Amino acid sequence: MGKKHKLDTQLLDEDEPITTPPPEQHSKKKHKTKKTRNREEQQPIDVKIETIHSTSDKSLPLIGYFPSGYDPQKRQRAEEPVVRVLKHARRNNRLQVVVSPSQSSSVNFVGTNYSGEATAPQMCSYALGVLDKQTQTLKIVQIEANKIFRLEPQFEGHGNAADEASKKVDNEATIEDSRLNYNFSTKKSELTAKKERAQRAYREPEAQEDLNSKMADVMVNVEAIEVVAGTTSIARNIPPHDISATRPQQAYPLEKIILKGEWRYLTDIFELFQEGKDIKPEAYPLFVCNRMHKIEEVKDEEVKESLACIFSYITHLIKFKDKNSMDGFSSAKHHKFPNILTQKFKSMFANTTESKRLADDKRDLLISYVLVLTLFVDNFKTEFSDIAKDLRMPTVALRPHFEFLGCKFVRENNVMLATLPAPLKFPEIRNRRRR
Repeated sequence: MGKKHKLDTQLLDEDEPITTPPPEQHSKKKHKTKKTRNREEQQPIDVKIETIHSTSDKSLPLIGYFPSGYDPQKRQRAEEPVVRVLKHARRNNRLQVVVSPSQSSSVNFVGTNYSGEATAPQMCSYALGVLDKQTQTLKIVQIEANKIFRLEPQFEGHGNAADEASKKVDNEATIEDSRLNYNFSTKKSELTAKKERAQRAYREPEAQEDLNSKMADVMVNVEAIEVVAGTTSIARNIPPHDISATRPQQAYPLEKIILKGEWRYLTDIFELFQEGKDIKPEAYPLFVCNRMHKIEEVKDEEVKESLACIFSYITHLIKFKDKNSMDGFSSAKHHKFPNILTQKFKSMFANTTESKRLADDKRDLLISYVLVLTLFVDNFKTEFSDIAKDLRMPTVALRPHFEFLGCKFVRENNVMLATLPAPLKFPEIRNRRRR
């Protein structure tokens, strides 16, 4: 090999017209050129990163896909598809995308961000990045609140696609859960699912009675309240009441439970409702979460705000109980109480001793306040399984508390309800004899 290399070199030196480098040297030079290009491509560049968020005058992109195989980008289509984005009138975070292949099409593709796959927990977030080398700018655009729409076909025979989708939103997740329970569950869980469906059917009636009658100002018999305030209220641990009232709304006057100066500190839930935000079960009781729809069903704005304030007051009462108990302390660790309610609750329910745990009589009084407010919310006929969970009590253990308030029990559609008749009739208090 050495001799052959030497011979080739001599021949090339003698041949003066040849100016091309030897093949070995030429390939080596070419290899260096590739390395140089790779180095130029791999050299870092200074990039200005710009993150684009949603604002009132600018919306972020939405993503939709068609599981049916429909392709809106095919060239043979005569008309371009029509895309509409619908937004809820009150809840701005609820969106619906409707794609029509043409104006005369009998099928529409509908997707929502609050039903179907959108109800599954979001384990990750998505963003779109675009690098402009000329301006050296990297724009990162967040996908609109991770709104990825599954556009399902819906035909005209079933009514307007947008209306049909909005009607079945509230029940879609419940139906899907029920199917899973029946297919992959035990008999015990099936019975539990049936009971929960019956409870939901009661809590969400088709025609919700207007709450104006029970929130309106009513005539209060002050003398009757003062007479019973020092007797039955203390013995039974119940809120101020009017034993001569002929209407349930008057039996436990709301203005004696939530004082006039306290209402303006109870607007947190109403503000979330106005902003279109959903309340989180981690921060609010199950009873409140299950009945937020009642605020939407009320027409009067003042009554809406009053109902939201009652929800807030119930929340503060339950969190105060959790804060002063062993089993629920962690749930109320980060809860913020208005100062006016903190002072009131301490004077009414706190233990006089150094122990932070509520005394039994003070705890019963707090529970009575909560139950009276739940009766106001449910038009004095309430299903109490969820409030029992919030109070960390068995449903059976909560029944005596309703009875001491003068409530009766009825069963409707296999659901036990507590009702408040008027005038109030309290059960006799029997003192146990010591043996």
